[in-house]
Amino acid sequence: MNIYRFMNPKVFFITGGCGFIGSNFVRYLLEKTDVKLIINLDKLTYAGNTSNLKEFGSDSRYVFIKGDIIDSKIVRRIFQNHNPDCLVHFAAESHVDRSIDGPSEFVNTNIFGTFTLLQESLRYHKSLSKISEMEFRFHHISTDEVFGSLGKTGSFSETTPYDPSSPYSAAKASSDHLARAWHRTFGLPVLITNCSNNYGPYQFPEKLIPLMVINSLNEKPLPVYGKGENIRDWLYVEDHCDAVLTVLKNGIIGETYNIGGRNEIPNLTIVQTICDTLDEIKPRLSGNPYSELITFVTDRPGHDYRYSIDASKIEKELNWMPNESFKTGISKTIQWYLDHQDWWQEIQENIYEQERLGVL
Repeated sequence: MNIYRFMNPKVFFITGGCGFIGSNFVRYLLEKTDVKLIINLDKLTYAGNTSNLKEFGSDSRYVFIKGDIIDSKIVRRIFQNHNPDCLVHFAAESHVDRSIDGPSEFVNTNIFGTFTLLQESLRYHKSLSKISEMEFRFHHISTDEVFGSLGKTGSFSETTPYDPSSPYSAAKASSDHLARAWHRTFGLPVLITNCSNNYGPYQFPEKLIPLMVINSLNEKPLPVYGKGENIRDWLYVEDHCDAVLTVLKNGIIGETYNIGGRNEIPNLTIVQTICDTLDEIKPRLSGNPYSELITFVTDRPGHDYRYSIDASKIEKELNWMPNESFKTGISKTIQWYLDHQDWWQEIQENIYEQERLGVL
């Protein structure tokens, strides 16, 4: 049975809270809400970085636990020791190119990891008092990539059939189905959100926007797949965090909500916008435009042409709207990477050498 109930969780169990979106969500809670405790379980794979949250290391409201979501003992211990009001599941292998090179990690984390969390959440949920049982939520964070590719028209709604193209999106689609099944079969109070492409601070440099900013600053080529015509809907990460909390507090159990920024932009336009912005605020020593660094490279296998999110459900039912336009969001993002060069330079030196992935 679907239940609508306003809740105000104070103790959060968050998976993948050292990654891009997860760390922004932890920061959002600590800086903008009255949260009492956050338990952050993260395996610290290449994209997980404790420095994303280093300013909260001594905050009594924040507990970091290094561990794998597949490890049921660790997950169970967190439930037993901290009695969370909710579990917000960000942890996932998420880069399409990496899923082409090595799909097994995507299957293990995104499918089997989600299965472990659902099983342990169900065990915990059954142990709760009647009131606590009614208030607990399992919030599963997913992506619009599970819906596959669109042509020049149309948008993804919550009822769009799944049609994933990559090992990454197939694994995420599987995890969505598991979460939905654990609600329908076992009564676990599940919420699912599918978001469009996020951008903003602390995004790992292999992703399009940080890669273009960093390569520009380093006077390196700006690789654009194919002709740069692929279209994505772009969502500023703090807007996504706000939407996640809105759904967690006000969403109907068992429902899915699409979260989008209403910013459908071709990849080449994204890159050109970054170049134009940097031309204004950080001109090259040569005086030449950054756009001369744009280089077209072989397209990704199975590259979806277009994504478009219909976010009218969350907008109408939960009164949520993004605060940032793409113009304001991309300006904030570029400035952040200019102001935090030590953050991404450390990653480049120790973790990521900007090698091309996903080439068959």
